[in-house]
Amino acid sequence: MTTSEFIVEITTTIPDGTSQSEVDERRAAEAVRAKELTASGNLVRLWRPIGEMRSVGLWRADDEQDLLTNVLGTLPLSPWMTFDVTAVQPHPNDPGRS
Repeated sequence: MTTSEFIVEITTTIPDGTSQSEVDERRAAEAVRAKELTASGNLVRLWRPIGEMRSVGLWRADDEQDLLTNVLGTLPLSPWMTFDVTAVQPHPNDPGRS
């Protein structure tokens, strides 16, 4: 199966009453998982809009279900996240095309 690419906007909302220690633990685990997903080729690029608790990234997976279940669903912060997923393909005028 060909790997598909997706632009994913992730918004994180920490539930009221969550202890700072739980937030810190999940964020630390999130950093570890992000490195693993980068090594596996699932996480390609990740940006954070300045001053916001959301990120925008370029991700790869077999298909959208694989992305949601086996990639994004494995993030330690995923229970607190919402995902806006857009499947993308290279544009004919993309300067990064080889």
